[in-house]
Amino acid sequence: MTLLTTWPDAGPETVVRRTSDPTEIAGALAPLGVRYERWPVRADVPADADGDTVFAAYGPEIDKLNAAEGFRTVDVVALRPSDDPGWPDKARAAREKFLAEHTHDDDDEVRFFVAGAGVFYLHVRGEVHAVYCEKGDLLGVPRGTTHWFDMGTSPSFTAIRFFHEEDGWVGTFTGSDIAGRFPDFDTIHAGHTGSAR
Repeated sequence: MTLLTTWPDAGPETVVRRTSDPTEIAGALAPLGVRYERWPVRADVPADADGDTVFAAYGPEIDKLNAAEGFRTVDVVALRPSDDPGWPDKARAAREKFLAEHTHDDDDEVRFFVAGAGVFYLHVRGEVHAVYCEKGDLLGVPRGTTHWFDMGTSPSFTAIRFFHEEDGWVGTFTGSDIAGRFPDFDTIHAGHTGSAR
């Protein structure tokens, strides 16, 4: 289930907000300039669908968002557990790339979850907002917003990514250790939101 949990940035001991109501989530994130919407879930798109299948299924939504926002690049990224002996190292490297607090100076970070889940952490105005996104969720983080992303120790998701810039994902890291002080994906996925990892 989609979930928004908000804590003071001093630590996760106090939960300021916890809601799974999509309307409340959108209302809480909008003042931060963060876009949250639910798109219709295409039941005929399997979790392991390739990019062409995903683009065909969500074409109308992609076209509408592109027309409104002028994205130059749209792609599909997917990670899911594998029997490949190299999978644990691949999963670890993919997770670590996004796990430290960072910003994007030249682009928004817009993602639509076709399958699986991930958590975006937004560090804004003295609070940390953890948005647990799952199938059907679109989240748009404005450029310059301090945040990080956790896909968990065993990543399993398919997402459509939208970019204004052709360079794709470019992060500017803050050097802060704040991400390590808040519950990680695995903790939130298990239903716990009040303790650090």
